[in-house]
Amino acid sequence: MLNLLQMLELRLNQTLPIPLEPFFFKYLLLAAIFLIILYKWPLYKNSSIPPSPRKLPIIGNLHQLSLLPHRSLQTLSQRHGPVMMLHLGSRPVLVISSAEAASQIFKTHDLIFSDKPKLIFSEKILYNYNDIVSAPYGEYWRQLRSICVLNLLSNTRIRSFRAVRQEETKLMISNILQSSSSNSSSSVLNLSEMFMKLTNDVICKVAMGRKYSDGREDGGKMFTKLSGDLTEIFTRVNIGDYIPWLAWFTRISGLDAQLDKLAKQADEFLEMVVQEHMDKSKSGNDGMNNNEDHKDFVDVLLAVQKENALGFPIDRVGIKAIILDMFVAGTDTTFTALEWTMSELLRNPRVMKKLQNEVRGIVGNRADVTEDDLVGMHYLKAVIKETFRLHPPLPLPGPRMSRQDVKINGYNIKANTQVLVNVWAIGRDPKSYTNPEVYEPERFLNSGIDYKGNDFELIPFGGGRRICPGIQFAVAVKEIALANIVHKFDWALPHGTKAEDLDMNESAGLTAHRKYPLKAVATPHLGCF
Repeated sequence: MLNLLQMLELRLNQTLPIPLEPFFFKYLLLAAIFLIILYKWPLYKNSSIPPSPRKLPIIGNLHQLSLLPHRSLQTLSQRHGPVMMLHLGSRPVLVISSAEAASQIFKTHDLIFSDKPKLIFSEKILYNYNDIVSAPYGEYWRQLRSICVLNLLSNTRIRSFRAVRQEETKLMISNILQSSSSNSSSSVLNLSEMFMKLTNDVICKVAMGRKYSDGREDGGKMFTKLSGDLTEIFTRVNIGDYIPWLAWFTRISGLDAQLDKLAKQADEFLEMVVQEHMDKSKSGNDGMNNNEDHKDFVDVLLAVQKENALGFPIDRVGIKAIILDMFVAGTDTTFTALEWTMSELLRNPRVMKKLQNEVRGIVGNRADVTEDDLVGMHYLKAVIKETFRLHPPLPLPGPRMSRQDVKINGYNIKANTQVLVNVWAIGRDPKSYTNPEVYEPERFLNSGIDYKGNDFELIPFGGGRRICPGIQFAVAVKEIALANIVHKFDWALPHGTKAEDLDMNESAGLTAHRKYPLKAVATPHLGCF
């Protein structure tokens, strides 16, 4: 510092006509430094802006995100804190990485953070924000959610689909038994495929009245292609959502045309489904009009439309948007949760054995596990919670948008700031859990923590008024499937693979699947068949 002052003094004395007195120069320079600090002081000392990593021009902090953004954000939050501001392109994005801060988003200021940002995927695929997931907060969204909660996803309605869950689970068990009886290489099962088929078939029957996964009919072929394309498209990032003046790039890259094509295919498929239900209803051949418990979601929505029971008109677009939400949100997340649970059980034989002992002890000599048996399976429920903690299907639930200025943890957050809650990082926070990286279901046996949105240490379905309404539906499918497969079979990894060598890497995308399919060998358990 002294050398710098001396150099500046020498330079000025060389250029000024009258040399400065040394003390005068030093005090002048110190005064200038003091004024600069005084000017900048509010920005650094008294600033109420959340901490942020350094950003680059134009792209902001986009370069600091990997293909697994929940992991990148966890690393950044460990340096900058659980309330952190990023700039993704020109968009300010608040990142939340602690249970305490999440409670402010989902509870204290839930109404302020009840909006969703405008994204091209929602505009193109989800009927221009006419679905539940992406609709702006307001009367339309409230009415759609009310229709779903009261008519589609109530506890009574979920119980009414018990037979569907049990029937499809039996079919999966039958396929596993058939494959495991073979002495060929086919005895190595692709559990990822089986779980995807199970959840697809359950949701198709519940939502649309029949399965489309066999692909034998035109509708089946449409469904099979549509299912794969929807899964793939949500792994893509649209740069125009974050750098608006680069929105033209979606046309150059082909993403815009791809989204338009997929939106058209989805609408054609859903239009076919809705029209089939309307035709059956007119002809009286649906066979279920008088049985409320067995109506599928399309039947219920058409009845709501016809009767206008809620005093809110729901049009054909709204019906298709709701069904698309149920399929996209329900299938991918449910299958992923099953996939990760079996992965952890195979990697932790102690937990697998303990779970099998519980299930087999309750079921006894009976061949099938029923949903009545699930009530007493406390360790099963702990296993599911522990999987949700370590492997939330949506590590970063869809972003929200602040509707007005607000304070979070003492920081000023401006209106129209996007908010990402890193539920993956929250589930691994050592402040909330001992040995957070260890798979240990016992931590939930004597704990009141649940996944329904009230305990912010465990929020795989989000929280607040925009929490996923299908929690109980998804868990019901998972519980009955998991209980049956551990009851009826003993499991091992193929080709002598050691448990600790099982690859647990994740794939890129909105939903955190396994990077590679889960494969295992099943041996029928004596006395279960």
